[in-house]
Amino acid sequence: MNSETVVTILCGLAILVGVAGTVIPVLPGSILIALSLLAWAIWGGAGTTGWVVFAVGMVFVLAGMAASAVLTGRKLKQHSIPSRSVVAGLVLGVVGMFIIPVVGLFVGFAAGLLLSELHRTRAIGTAAASSWAALKATGLGMIVEFGLACLAGSTWVIGLWISAAA
Repeated sequence: MNSETVVTILCGLAILVGVAGTVIPVLPGSILIALSLLAWAIWGGAGTTGWVVFAVGMVFVLAGMAASAVLTGRKLKQHSIPSRSVVAGLVLGVVGMFIIPVVGLFVGFAAGLLLSELHRTRAIGTAAASSWAALKATGLGMIVEFGLACLAGSTWVIGLWISAAA
């Protein structure tokens, strides 16, 4: 097995982890995909195809990151949800991940949001409504970023086929 094959296999695995990382916050996401595409362009032995794949893949990666940030941020701002509530959700999500296997991250995130919003608003109805809005906004951002990460990964697969056929 030559070094280009090893690089290709490692980049493929890293892209898979990156795609999963767009929906599982503790894994690296779009950044890992971008670095993998760059590594494959440099050391994958695909030549010009590698650089075209990198360029097209980066468009998808950057669009996903931007869309996620803009969609989530806009919805959070519309509902006047402060960043500290999201941070509290992330912290409790990480804690929950170790307490409740598989679903603890999501349960902890939702609980952290609700507790932070309850502390801020002092009304359970208002806190629940704003927490639900934050969860929907975060989910929408994740779905969009996941879709564009899949497109970046698909671009790499197509580039791999073209490179192998050449």
